[in-house]
This record gives sequence, C-alpha cells and structure tokens, in this order.
Amino acid sequence: MTVSNPIQITGTNQDVVWERVVDTIHNYKFAIARENRLDGRIETEYKVGSNFLEPWHGDSVGFDNRLESSLQSIRRRVFISVTPIEGGYLLGVEAFKEIEDVNTQVSTAPGGATFQQDLSLRRDLNLVQEHSNPVGWIPRGRDPALEQDILDSLQLAFSN
Repeated sequence: MTVSNPIQITGTNQDVVWERVVDTIHNYKFAIARENRLDGRIETEYKVGSNFLEPWHGDSVGFDNRLESSLQSIRRRVFISVTPIEGGYLLGVEAFKEIEDVNTQVSTAPGGATFQQDLSLRRDLNLVQEHSNPVGWIPRGRDPALEQDILDSLQLAFSN
C-alpha cells in the first residue's frame, strides 16, 4: 500500500511529535546527525545497508534491496521534515541511496607498496610508495521502498 509523501498527522504538542519521529528513526538503527526543531528538519548519518544476515536492521526494505546490499556496498541517509499545519503536522521523508565506487585500478603486481630500487641517494625517510586513490560513493537517487516503510511506521506511531 502506497502512502502519500508527506503524510498528515494530528497532534498539538510539538515535543511529543518530534520525539515519536526520532524514536521511529532509531527503530531503523539510523543515528541522528542533525536536528533542527526551528526548521523542522532531521538528518541522519549514513548507514551501511543491511544484508540477508542482518534481518534486525530495517533499512534494506524488500528482497531486492537486501540482495543488492548483500552483493554491493550500499549506504543510505534519511531526511525528515516536520512542518506544522492547522490541526497537526506534515511529515515528509526522503531516503537517499549510494553505492560504493570501488577503485578498480589496484596494482596486482607483488610489492606494490615496497621500497623502490631505482632511487638515487635521497633524504626522504618515507620511501614506501602506496596506492592511495580515495574511494567514493555514487548516488543512486531516492529509495522509495525505505521512504514508504518509514511513512507506514510513522502513521502507525501516531495512530495510537
């Protein structure tokens, strides 16, 4: 069942609404990076995608996402907006997914990080040469399955 994004919930106490949203995010094992109640914005830290051996983590929703997280390094980040309206709040969820950009130019020759033999006399004490290309992440866009699952959890949290 698809839920609209953002959802409207009823509530009069902003502190209670905020704490329920944070509790819902913690149920998915996301760590909060920043909270700003004045802007109504919650940002999480990046979380590595859970695989088939980690069913207690809820960030990989569905078989396809679990399989992808098992075969490829995936990380996700969630942004939640809490906007006051008359009679309640609008809760919007944006989940973003990135895959790891694995460096494929790794030297397969033995001794890639050893002393070089062709150097003349140098006073450089750090003679070990290593391959240090930074590993990056490739954005894959939004993760609608995770967004819908979080929205379902938020509706359930506020239906009581």
